[in-house]
Amino acid sequence: MKKYLNLFDFSQEVNYKTEILSGLTVALALVPEAIAFALIAGLSPLTGLYAAFVMGLITSIFGGRPGMISGATGAVAVVIVSLAVDYGVEYVFAAVVLAGILQLAAGFLRLGKFMRLVPHPVIFGFVNGLAIIIFLSQLDQFKDSEGIWMSGTALYGFLGLVLLTMLVIWGLPKLSKIVPGSLMAILLVFGLVLIFDIDTRTIGDIASIQGGFPPFHIPEIPFSLETLKIIFPYSAIVAGVGLIESLLTLNIVDEITETRGRSNKEAVAQGTANILSGLFSGMGGCAMIGQSLINTSNGARARLSGIVAAVMLLVFIMFGADLIEKVPMAALTGLMIMVALGTFEWASLRTFKRMPKSDVLVMVLVTLVTIFLHNLALAVLVGVIISALVFAWDNAKRIRARKYIDDSGVKHYEIYGPLFFGSVALFNEKFDVLNDPDEVIIDFEESRVVDMSAIEALNKITERYLKVGKKVHLRHLSGDCRRLLSNADKIIDVNVLEDPTYKVVVDKF
Repeated sequence: MKKYLNLFDFSQEVNYKTEILSGLTVALALVPEAIAFALIAGLSPLTGLYAAFVMGLITSIFGGRPGMISGATGAVAVVIVSLAVDYGVEYVFAAVVLAGILQLAAGFLRLGKFMRLVPHPVIFGFVNGLAIIIFLSQLDQFKDSEGIWMSGTALYGFLGLVLLTMLVIWGLPKLSKIVPGSLMAILLVFGLVLIFDIDTRTIGDIASIQGGFPPFHIPEIPFSLETLKIIFPYSAIVAGVGLIESLLTLNIVDEITETRGRSNKEAVAQGTANILSGLFSGMGGCAMIGQSLINTSNGARARLSGIVAAVMLLVFIMFGADLIEKVPMAALTGLMIMVALGTFEWASLRTFKRMPKSDVLVMVLVTLVTIFLHNLALAVLVGVIISALVFAWDNAKRIRARKYIDDSGVKHYEIYGPLFFGSVALFNEKFDVLNDPDEVIIDFEESRVVDMSAIEALNKITERYLKVGKKVHLRHLSGDCRRLLSNADKIIDVNVLEDPTYKVVVDKF
C-alpha cells in the first residue's frame, strides 16, 4: 500500500489502510471496555460509550502522541463511583468538566515535564501491574450472569473460541500483515459463531449500545460554593489519575514507536476532551494502555487510527448496534488477554539479579499497589517517593572531606560529594573546631551546595569557628551561596575568580 502524507500530522507519513483497519479493531475493543467501566461507576452504558467517543476523537486530533487511544477507563470509574451513588450522574458530569479544566491548567503551566521524575522501575511496576489487572479483568468473562464459574460444554466452547482468537493474533502476523491479526481474529470468531450458531456470550448480553449522537447537556446542579466543595476532591483525583496514566502511556508508546510525544500538548488535549465529555453526557476518561498497544501492535503510528476508532464507535452506537451486539465476548476476551501478555515487561523479570535491590523493591511495590488498590496515581506516587528517598540516602553517604595542614599552618578541608539536607549531619562530623588551627579553608571545588539545609549548615559551621576566634575561608561557592550566607559574612572569604555558576534550590514562594 502506498504511503501518503498524514492529513493530520504533516511531520510523518502514514499507511491509510493500516490506520483504518487498526482503528476499526480498536473501536470493537472499546465497546465492552466502555460498557464495563460505566457499569463499575454505576452509570448507564451509553455514558461510557459517549465518553469513549469524545475522549478518543479529541485526543486523536489534538493530542501530543499520535497513535495513542483515549476513552473511558477503570481508573476514572473507580474514582467517581461514590460520587455517582451519593449525588447522581449530574454531579459526575460536573466533576468531569472541572477535572478537564484542571488538566488544561496543568498543560498550560507545562507541568508535563515532571514526568521526567518518574524512574524506570516505577514505569516497569506500573506497566506490569496494569497488565495483570487487564488479565484478571478478563476472568470475569468465564462466569455466567449470576457470577458462577462456567463448567462443562459452556466453558470448553468459550475457552476454545478465546484460544482460537489468541492463536490467530499470534500467528497471522508471521504469515501476512495485510490485515491486522486482531481484526481478523475477531471477524473469524464472529463468523464461526454465526455460521454454526454457537451459543456463547455476546456484547448484547452485557448491555445494549443502541443510542444517538451524544446530547449536549449542561450539568443540572446548583452552581454554588457548596457544590464546588462536593465535586472538587473528585475532580482533582480524576485530573491527577488521568494525567499520570495518560503521560505514562505516552512514554510507553514513545518507547515502542521510537518517537517522542509532547506531554504538555497531551495534557491540554486530555483536559479539552474531559470538558467536552462532561458536556456531552460522558463519564470522562484518559489514555488507555490496552487499546493503545492494540493500535501500535497493528502498525498504526498516526492520528488517523484514533479518529477512525472514535468515529466507528459512534457509528456502532447510532447505526450498527444490532450487529455489534452479536460480536462474541470470547473474541474480545482473547484480544485483551493478548494485550495483557504483550503489555507485561517480561524483560524486567530477567533483570532482577542485575538491578539494585532498591529498584526491584520499587518495581514490585508499584506493581502490588496497582493490582490490589487499583489506584494508579497512588502507585506511581509511592514509587517516586521511595525512589527519591533511596536516592537521597545513597547521596547522603557520599559526602567526604580530605584534610591536611599546609606549610603555613592553615588546615584545609576539601569537600567531595553533594551537600544537601540528607548529608548535613555527616558533613558536620568532619570538622574538629576546637583542635583546628586559627585559620581554616573549606574548599567546595569537588562539591555542590544544593539546598537551604546546606546553606544553614555552612552558616552554623562558620558560627562555631567564630565563637572560638578562628577564621574560615570558603572557596568555590556560587554567587547565590554567598548571598544566602547572611549570618557568616564577617568571617567568609570567597575565591571569587574560581566560583562556580550553579544555583542553590530555594523556595521563592
